[in-house]
Amino acid sequence: MIEELAIESRFLSAPDGLKLHARDYGSSRMPGTPVLCLPGLSRTAADFDVIARTLAQGAATQPRRVVALDYRGRGLSDRDTNWQNYELRVENADMLACMDALGVEHAIFLGTSRGGIHTMMTAATRPGVIKAAILNDIGPVIEAQGLARIRGYIGKLPAPHSWADAVDLAKRVMGGQFTSLSEDDWLAYAQLTFEETKGKFTPRYDTRLMKTLEGMDLEAPLPSAWPQFEGLGNVPTLCLRGENSDLLSSTTLTEMGKRHPRFETHTVAGQGHAPLLLDEPTIKVIADFITRCES
Repeated sequence: MIEELAIESRFLSAPDGLKLHARDYGSSRMPGTPVLCLPGLSRTAADFDVIARTLAQGAATQPRRVVALDYRGRGLSDRDTNWQNYELRVENADMLACMDALGVEHAIFLGTSRGGIHTMMTAATRPGVIKAAILNDIGPVIEAQGLARIRGYIGKLPAPHSWADAVDLAKRVMGGQFTSLSEDDWLAYAQLTFEETKGKFTPRYDTRLMKTLEGMDLEAPLPSAWPQFEGLGNVPTLCLRGENSDLLSSTTLTEMGKRHPRFETHTVAGQGHAPLLLDEPTIKVIADFITRCES
């Protein structure tokens, strides 16, 4: 264990010059393979703070650098004047540019939802940078009902007037998915979703993200990403699934195991899409997986 962990905010340039932000835990001198944390659609690097600190301080046998990214339009990264740039190819190019700028030549990818899609995309386009993959409640097939639920609230939530109001709002929106969270967990989730400035509460993302979902026809079959997922076949892969998830089905999870020779799964009890990565049992599963990957 290291006694004091260095945590820095790094501000980097996207290929088009937009300012991007990353949280950098530890340093490149740490012996373990770095971990790259990629958040969900409207989520931020802050979602990974608990697990990032734990992994950086040696939970998986040895200390390691952990980097968590804010996509453009989220967290401390700049908002894009063109909302159409909030799309996977642009974000993936941003991610690779950040890795290059930070000197992260390869990493264990930890991707929540959209971050898992980026992981699978990278396996198809630049596979050498991925040493292992952890997919948090995402797979090659996305269930339309889950996407419809997300489309129903992204960029549409009313502004809370207090943290208690924010917690109540989070419970109304996510309570059906998360059935076993403590009051502390709900407050943590609310604080990761909203930010307060002089008494005004706003989401931690550009609400124009809703526009990226508006044109999707959820009545038609959604395209799958099996070839991209199979690109992970050469690296150990762990997939977490929330017990109540409506985005990743148990059928898809089973099929993923059939197609991947080094595939592990873990179900997060009482949680839905996507598991918060705040509970000790899930963090231990991830740390143990990383330990096996490096041994």
